[in-house]
Amino acid sequence: MTTGVGTDWQAWQESWDRQQEWYMPDREDRFRIMLDMVEALTGPAPRVLDLACGTGSITARLLARFPDATSTGVDLDPALLAIAEGTFADDDRVTFVTADLKDPEWTTRLPYDTYDAVLTATALHWLHSEPLAALYGQVAGLVRDGGVFMNADHMIDESTPRINAAERARRHAQMDQAKRDGALDWADWWQLAAQDPVLAGPTARRFEIYGEHADGDTPSPEWHARVLREKGFGEARAVWCSPSDTVLLALK
Repeated sequence: MTTGVGTDWQAWQESWDRQQEWYMPDREDRFRIMLDMVEALTGPAPRVLDLACGTGSITARLLARFPDATSTGVDLDPALLAIAEGTFADDDRVTFVTADLKDPEWTTRLPYDTYDAVLTATALHWLHSEPLAALYGQVAGLVRDGGVFMNADHMIDESTPRINAAERARRHAQMDQAKRDGALDWADWWQLAAQDPVLAGPTARRFEIYGEHADGDTPSPEWHARVLREKGFGEARAVWCSPSDTVLLALK
């Protein structure tokens, strides 16, 4: 996805969106609810931390809806950060920080001490429960009083195994059909990135960091809400869910 004058970052953004939507057809619904709740609780000009920001998917939707917002994106993936930085290179509302969320000192790299909202989507399932709980404690320290944290991710209620199995079978059947119709999956997308002259180097570095894929834990929404309250949030509950995914909101 290159042109004669450089890399077409918007084309990479759109390609990433399509790949993610193969896994989550209702992805835009999650973003809409996130921003609805940001507006309801912090107003139309929030200072936002886009946590594990990837290509800046949340930031793009945030700024399209709230032009007076500002965003700090933090991630470790050099390839996705390259796309994010290329996309928002001329936007002084956006800052990107390279940091490992498992590093106890990662918050010291941020440009602000506090945020109105910390938002993350489809990212923290890479962490196991213990480091995720520790991260929630750090997030609680970053959110101002009255501010919000939202995590949109795959959260599994293990008390309903038959429902879970039926949902998973139906979802994977739809994914298989979409793949037959030409949809790119995770591996396909990264193969394209590795072939791009601009992204090849960052893609090689990201696989050195992460390997093929890192699978953490996917605890229930109740676990997330309980841990967030234990770590310093006053209220926490789901504000949106699909049969497989949840947007969990915590209010400081």
